[in-house]
Amino acid sequence: MKSCVVDTNVAIAANQWDKPEGDTHADPECQQACVKALNDVCCDQVIVLDDGDRIFEEYRGYLNLAGSPGAGDKFFKHIFDHQWGGERVRRVPITPCSDQRRSFEELPTNDLDPSDRKFLATAVAAKDVVGKTDILNATDSDWNQQEELTKGLGVDVRQLCPQHASKP
Repeated sequence: MKSCVVDTNVAIAANQWDKPEGDTHADPECQQACVKALNDVCCDQVIVLDDGDRIFEEYRGYLNLAGSPGAGDKFFKHIFDHQWGGERVRRVPITPCSDQRRSFEELPTNDLDPSDRKFLATAVAAKDVVGKTDILNATDSDWNQQEELTKGLGVDVRQLCPQHASKP
């Protein structure tokens, strides 16, 4: 079974499809791609989180744990419901470090946005637990800018909305 780490912007963009009053800068095509990706992930993939709840807590800041009204909220509820079973959601340890150019022992010195490093460190750590793990991204251009870093670590970033991911 495939595994992935989902950047928070994917769930936020998916929620936009159901709650158009918000503004994610994601166009309707992107929003729909994110809804489909989250539905696929919940049905057919293992979602990987860090065992220190860094990713979960970021989700909590943007998503509704009740699971509605948006597809991103439904995804968050799925994670909450399955986070301890180990089949649908897996937690992997990542090790914080004091080097501000790395943030985590799993990463080399890098220029990735510090708020995104937890996703990359989790994907790197997951390789030993669940195998190759991709990162899903919707609107963050930082992932494209750091492609050499991610590829060098053996992590693919699946760009759900390439029209947004390439913007500076």
